[in-house]
Amino acid sequence: MAPDSVRRALSPARLRPTAPIAADALLVGDPGRALLLAQELLETPKMSNHARGLWGYSGKAVESGRELTIQATGMGGPSAAIVLADLAELGVRRAVRIGTCVAIEPQPGPADLLVVLEAHAWGGSGAGEAVLPDPRLTARLRETLRAAGHSGVAARPAIVASLDVLHQSGSGESSRYAERVDAADMQTATLLARSEALGLAVAAVLIVAESANGEQADDERIEAAAKGAGVAAAAALSG
Repeated sequence: MAPDSVRRALSPARLRPTAPIAADALLVGDPGRALLLAQELLETPKMSNHARGLWGYSGKAVESGRELTIQATGMGGPSAAIVLADLAELGVRRAVRIGTCVAIEPQPGPADLLVVLEAHAWGGSGAGEAVLPDPRLTARLRETLRAAGHSGVAARPAIVASLDVLHQSGSGESSRYAERVDAADMQTATLLARSEALGLAVAAVLIVAESANGEQADDERIEAAAKGAGVAAAAALSG
């Protein structure tokens, strides 16, 4: 059997890797952000997946020289859970999610970074049980973010509600979970729950795309925050 045929036969159903997948990965929802981080963090990034528009890149990290994969997960928890399972099948063992969120508490401002300490999947019937990130990887992520603080990267710990649909800041819908969480997103709780089932170590850092008063971060600020988070996350994975 030809090598390409072997690769297709062994590939998961969704991802179709065209380059080796590293044991460590950064997970982002947006394919464009995957490309942005690949260009920022990898020496010579190679596209490792383009199937289903889920762009992924692999290569050696600029700072550590270690192999690193940067993979888009798509929008929402179900897509992220499927991608994570495929990555686990392909050899990923540790990952950091770099995503966006809407702040619920007034303190985080646009483009601030939040390190997730706890997440709840929140649906029509209320909140699910708390799911926790890997403690060792999360501690390392907080350390690397603190070390990068001199260059404008700062982060605070947060509890997150993960929703199927994000409500606009200030809406009545958000009052159901506002007293219990710092921010809301669409993936983190699902990813953490799935990682536990798969035996993976996963942590998460979120960029505040919109503050509690409705102020939005522009693309330039989000890109800068994503790069800072990416540098810190890659350093955390190298430890």
